[in-house]
Amino acid sequence: MPQQQFQSPSQSQTQGQSLGPSSGPSQGSLPFDPASAAEAAAHALASHALPVDAAHWDELRDAQGRLREPWRRFAASLPPPAGGVGFAADLDRRVAQVERRIRLDGVTHNVYGDRKDPGASSRPWSLELLPQLIEPADWAAIEAGVVQRAELAQRMLADLYGPQRLLHEGLLPPALLLRHPGWLRPMMGIEPPSGLRLFIVAFDLARGPQGRWWQVAQRTQGPSGLGYVLHNRLVIARQFPEAFRDLRVQHIASSYRRLLDTLEAAARDVARGATPRVVLLTPGPYSETYFEHAYLARYLGLPLVEGGDLTVRDERVFLKTVDGLEPVHGVLRRIDDDWCDPLELRTDSALGVPGLLMAARAGSVVMANALGSAFLETPAIQGFMPAIAERLLGEPLRMPSLPTWWCGEAAAFDDARAHPEEHIVRRTYPEAGSDSALRRQGDAAIADDPDAWTIQSRVRYSRAPIWGDGALSLRPSLVRVYAIADGGGRWHVLPGGMTRVARREDSSVSMQRGGTSLDTWVLTDGAVDTFSMLPQRLQVDDIAQRRRPVSSRTGENLFWLGRYTERTEQLVRLARATLLLIDADNDAPPEVLQAVSALAVTTGLAPVGVPSLVRSAPLFERALLAALGDAQAAQGAASIAYNLAALDRTTLALRDRLSAEHWGLIRTMRESFTAAIALPAGELPALEQVLPALDRLALQLAAITGAQTDRMTRDHGWRLLTVGRLIERLLGVAQRLQAFVDAQALASAAGIELLLELFDSLITFRARYQRHEDLLALVDLLVLDSDNPRAYAGVLRRLRTEIGKLPGDAAGHAAFLALLPGQGAGLTLESLRGADDRAIAESLRELSALLVRRAWALADRIGEVYFVLAQGADRRV
Repeated sequence: MPQQQFQSPSQSQTQGQSLGPSSGPSQGSLPFDPASAAEAAAHALASHALPVDAAHWDELRDAQGRLREPWRRFAASLPPPAGGVGFAADLDRRVAQVERRIRLDGVTHNVYGDRKDPGASSRPWSLELLPQLIEPADWAAIEAGVVQRAELAQRMLADLYGPQRLLHEGLLPPALLLRHPGWLRPMMGIEPPSGLRLFIVAFDLARGPQGRWWQVAQRTQGPSGLGYVLHNRLVIARQFPEAFRDLRVQHIASSYRRLLDTLEAAARDVARGATPRVVLLTPGPYSETYFEHAYLARYLGLPLVEGGDLTVRDERVFLKTVDGLEPVHGVLRRIDDDWCDPLELRTDSALGVPGLLMAARAGSVVMANALGSAFLETPAIQGFMPAIAERLLGEPLRMPSLPTWWCGEAAAFDDARAHPEEHIVRRTYPEAGSDSALRRQGDAAIADDPDAWTIQSRVRYSRAPIWGDGALSLRPSLVRVYAIADGGGRWHVLPGGMTRVARREDSSVSMQRGGTSLDTWVLTDGAVDTFSMLPQRLQVDDIAQRRRPVSSRTGENLFWLGRYTERTEQLVRLARATLLLIDADNDAPPEVLQAVSALAVTTGLAPVGVPSLVRSAPLFERALLAALGDAQAAQGAASIAYNLAALDRTTLALRDRLSAEHWGLIRTMRESFTAAIALPAGELPALEQVLPALDRLALQLAAITGAQTDRMTRDHGWRLLTVGRLIERLLGVAQRLQAFVDAQALASAAGIELLLELFDSLITFRARYQRHEDLLALVDLLVLDSDNPRAYAGVLRRLRTEIGKLPGDAAGHAAFLALLPGQGAGLTLESLRGADDRAIAESLRELSALLVRRAWALADRIGEVYFVLAQGADRRV
């Protein structure tokens, strides 16, 4: 194929130039007096970067160093900075606002290490202040080329899973298809229900030195980035509302609506008259782009599901919900092909759905995108696209690919090897999820297996402006755009995209390798699309079908969200009371010390085997302090940091269900507590350091409890959260009372006061009983008072109420309730008439032990019914 010649990459380094007072003139000391704020803004953008490099396309300036027209208009639309500050300071202020918005919204990106450190770390999403501006003429060329490319990919799939004319006519080497793991033989001859194999395709585009756009790569499996594109737009458009309006930036909401409409229309044919259910399938919280999966699912109104949430029965896909199995008719997937079905694809995959390929072959579920498109992502195929386009479309390609040579063709390989400095070598077939590994051309591996390697020409990416720390820098940029099918045989390009930019001149644009992103503004000369995501008006019959299902996994996570929140709150109260008891001037009775010691070990606040407070208070205190910040339970105690980490992990799996404020509060709570007690290894935090941290944590937990109680919809998920919280509370209060009774700690005023503190009932007790500290009064308030939210009777009353509202019938509810006392707390004042303190204590011991056992049994039973859908537990199919 003809080769497009490129010059070798420039060795010059484009460095940002500071606009701060120490390294450049301020706005007040410019050598000229700008006639207007617009001229000052244009000057700030144009004059504080290094001269234009002719070897790269400068997105900001033309060859003479003048601002390009879109940037001139952008500068003209900026309002004068408030407070008399210069434009540099104003832009820095906006950068800080963007970063703050990213943190508040909890926008993250999981970054994986290398083979030596393969773990994932969650980092804030990187978004630059200045957008990428694309003029109408440029966009028209991009749009025409991308629409053609998307249709070409659609037709290639139809041919290669059908008559395979491209192979028979020699337009595509068989090795590029048959050897590629992304071509799925089980899907051969299968026609998808809607006739569409591709609903969305992403293309990575680069602008070369002459201003021409080149296709660098295409993504056909589960193209990522749509969620980040949406959030980038919401953040940056708010920073420059005047520019967004004056430049006539095209809106993007209609593209998301089109994607959803196309998928729902295809799923409606499968549903056969029923309301179609479409889900978004994610690999889970440890996926590098999990945030965007949750964000996109919420925006589109789709349930976010993992592979374990789905099951295949009789060649149909079902969602496991707390109401039973619910049919699924469409899947918008964010899992690559080979991980989707461990039954027929990768057997080691824990992300997929066993039997999903079988359901897809049966035509009972619409897959977006269809399984089996991964081979189209190989770079080797690009060298054959011009001829394929002529054959399938009857026209030449409108947008060129990078000149590409597949090493499996000896002549092309030999020709390309004559100019090694102008090329890069990529894998033809993916290895460890990558098809872009670079190799030296002289590597023996290429000669041993030429088919496995592909050579591509280099292209010098255009330089886009980024602003930070008072500096304007120009960095390599790559634009990802998205083509979306409309179901009528047409393609539409989302008028925007995600521009990725390298942070340094010599680094990668990949987000995994430290790249950053820009919002992409497509300018229009025509009307701006004012479409909203709100569809047509719902009818009465539609309302019942619009209830969001609660998957079994989501229900379980909400159940544990309630449990971990309550458990952490109880641990904070116990830790604070214990440390104050140790630090008190007066000596507590040994019985009280023994009760607190036993309770700390039982609840995980202190490790098993530590000497009690009676034997060695200093050793016990050291063990407790060491465990407080141990998130891994390495000290043998599941203390506060451990439960905060568990709470954080649970909320991560609930990103699509919780508000940004709720999720952010839990994340901030964990981070602030960890920072407050952090010390070098081997050192322990001091009491004056720990107590304020515990007080602050108690306030934050109160806020979280309020959010869970008063700011969540009372659906089945919330009921499970509340039941989990109440079960944990019942366990906690019963364990506390049992520990004090077992240690005979209630014979002293100190023991009674400490127990009341742990029950958060001290003020009520003193107001009701004044100076009396009788055991019977304690029973009345902490056991029998149904109005006390922490008394046995109060917890059980609410628990019975919420159990009665869980999914299922009366018989199922009765089975749960049978594990609890029939009414009240299982004890009455009348039954204690005439009993002395010893008899009362024995009654309390027996009742507490019974409630602990029944609480554990109830938690297990709820898990069996709602979270583990066994074969005999399907309530709806």
